[in-house]
Amino acid sequence: MRIGVGTGFAGDRIEPAEILLEKGNLDYLVLECLAERTIALAQKRKLANNNLGYDPLLEKRMRSLLPKLANKKTRIISNMGAANPIAGAEKIISIAQELNINVKVAIVTGDDVLSKLTDNYDIWESGKKLGDYDEILSANAYIGAKALLDALKSDAQIIITGRVADPSLFVAPMIHEFGWSLDELDKIAQGTVVGHLLECAGQLTGGYFADPGIKDIEGMATLGFPFADIDSDGTAIFSKVEGTGGELSLATMKEQLLYEVLNPHAYYTPDIIADFSKVKFEYLKKDHIKVSGVSAVGKPETLKVSIGYNAGLIGEGEITYAGPNAVARAKFAGEIIRTRIGHLYSDFRVDLIGLNSAHRKEFRDTDPYEIRLRIAGKTNNPNYASLVGEEVEALYTNGPAGGGGARKNVVELVGIVSTFIDEQEVVLNTLFKECNSNETV
Repeated sequence: MRIGVGTGFAGDRIEPAEILLEKGNLDYLVLECLAERTIALAQKRKLANNNLGYDPLLEKRMRSLLPKLANKKTRIISNMGAANPIAGAEKIISIAQELNINVKVAIVTGDDVLSKLTDNYDIWESGKKLGDYDEILSANAYIGAKALLDALKSDAQIIITGRVADPSLFVAPMIHEFGWSLDELDKIAQGTVVGHLLECAGQLTGGYFADPGIKDIEGMATLGFPFADIDSDGTAIFSKVEGTGGELSLATMKEQLLYEVLNPHAYYTPDIIADFSKVKFEYLKKDHIKVSGVSAVGKPETLKVSIGYNAGLIGEGEITYAGPNAVARAKFAGEIIRTRIGHLYSDFRVDLIGLNSAHRKEFRDTDPYEIRLRIAGKTNNPNYASLVGEEVEALYTNGPAGGGGARKNVVELVGIVSTFIDEQEVVLNTLFKECNSNETV
């Protein structure tokens, strides 16, 4: 069976998925679009409008992919449903009706566990209790491949979900196609490394890997996304559509293997605890790499829950200083603002973008010709949040010489923490919607 990946995150390009669907001869196209912060932001959109909460690019993606999906064997699996898979499916059906395309959509729900949590749940990162946090926005459990199996048994051509773990989106069709038992842990572990390698799409073919003059990658402007041909034991050969940019090499595969892996001897998903320490990569020919050698060390007893909470506001202001002595003038401007209002905020940042903003320290004496001053303050007070930008803008005439290009902004901050829930607490459901000759079922 052949699985391709058409997105590595919510904001990814659409073109590589189109190419995979048209030329990849795929059995499954996975669109992975959901992360911890993404799901919390989706919950905020759903709270504001009960018809929203799915991926903001779902409509654009489906308008492009639905016509190409017609008359093909390929099935799409995606977590673009985010906080509202049902509304996401209804949007897909409405687009299919408009385009006069027959399609059946399966909807998998159950990851939203907000109603099941109590204030006594322990927060993993801080050691606090859930009740110690202000306004909880969302709680979504990472559900696994099992959640998708009923949908895969149907004839739905699109399966849309919420917070299914990234590798599980790929493992589920392997379980379905090869008839694996959920207790065949070594096969599921091998399938998990395939999903883990595919899940970030262009990262595997040279995106993010590229470093000019050090790790050169050709064709970055037309980067192709990968697919894998998978055998019944889970071993796989990775490749990409011929003629697309980027590369699949031992180096790109090894780098992606390490992505988000804290312990290579115990990589956790809802399906498995996998041992990645003995992964074997074999170069077959240009852009063709075989992967094998993964085994299981057990199964998790609980599911991780990603919790979004209202973490206040960030007020921001930026202004540029250019020309001789630009850094000194920017530092002076920053100290003026800190003196005037810095004491009003629980967290207050003065960054010189291009000098110390990324690593929060200066590594050597530099004197760039231009510098961007950024000031940010965290607060729960809307007036204080607005004040940051107002003070920065006032530097035009109240600060050092030559400030220009000021901008200001206030952002609602969504915090993310985690807890764990017993798998038995999570109730999975599969629903269906169908567009058939302009008649929605």
